[in-house]
Amino acid sequence: MYSSYLFLRNDLPETIENNGNEDQPKIRKPDSSLGLTNLPIELSRRALQKKDFILTIMVVGKSGLGKSTLINSMFLTDICEYVASIAPKTVSIEAKSVSLRENGINLLLTIVDTPGFGDSIDNTNCLIPIIEFLEKQHDNHLKLELGHSTPVCDLRVHCCLYFIQPTGHSLKPLDIQFMKTLSNKVNIIPVIAKADTLTPEERTEFKTQIMKDITENDIKIYEFPNLLGDIEEYKQNKLFKSKVPFAVMGANTVIEINGKKVRARKYAWGTAEVENLEHCDFVALKSMLLHKHLQDVIDVTDNVFYLDYKRNKLAQILSSCNVFESKLFCRIQNKENSEEQIEIKTE
Repeated sequence: MYSSYLFLRNDLPETIENNGNEDQPKIRKPDSSLGLTNLPIELSRRALQKKDFILTIMVVGKSGLGKSTLINSMFLTDICEYVASIAPKTVSIEAKSVSLRENGINLLLTIVDTPGFGDSIDNTNCLIPIIEFLEKQHDNHLKLELGHSTPVCDLRVHCCLYFIQPTGHSLKPLDIQFMKTLSNKVNIIPVIAKADTLTPEERTEFKTQIMKDITENDIKIYEFPNLLGDIEEYKQNKLFKSKVPFAVMGANTVIEINGKKVRARKYAWGTAEVENLEHCDFVALKSMLLHKHLQDVIDVTDNVFYLDYKRNKLAQILSSCNVFESKLFCRIQNKENSEEQIEIKTE
């Protein structure tokens, strides 16, 4: 079918720009529409037929930095409950899933909390439970791909919101250790907690120092996709990059300001609005994560972090098999040599 089509269309003019690269196929322009412009529409339609979109967000930071409040503010519902209690002596992992529905679109959202992180005097081993959880989710998915387990909910973490204390100085050793260690396992998005406790000047200086620390320590945080072909998207990404690390705040209370209901915090000196870009970067973070780059963080998780884990895990399995086969071969060889020696002695 295709060969006859190419033969019939052999009279079409050969164009255009292959940038001097002879290895690239020459482009032919058909006389009439083939319907190729409908491909994006078809892909969109098939994507919407999925039962659920899945998003897993991990929140990491010391207790009292407003992690639960920020998540509730971002998704406009009480997903995380804050319970005042004594911080656990060791880091624990708590995952809570909820299904969100909007205009016929379902999102299966899972929030993974890490209570106890950074709350002890000695935080030497506080990264271990987090790393084990991340790798366990990859391992569960790998077993499912290999047909070694029954289907379970995919809890691979797509992004990690790392909450930095608003000290106004620089990153702490634990901050550097965490982000550097986990930068090859998950999309890390650094955020400055409780931005309303800093003045605009303090926020700007703190952001500059944090980015300096990140660069000097060779920490890889989430990189926005390169969209040079789309001017509007390029401008949007430029804005997002200028906001990193995002200085955020959350609020559970809704108050009325100038006839409009908003989430905000009231103080003696005034009101700090959550969704006001002049007050914090909450809107920029939400837009980046949920409106612009949601699919990208999912794709990076699947095509980069999971594939790296899969490649290393299969290499370990193969290496173990080779070691076992090598030992087995040596045992057989030694046994054969012993039998030959016995036969020689008998003769």
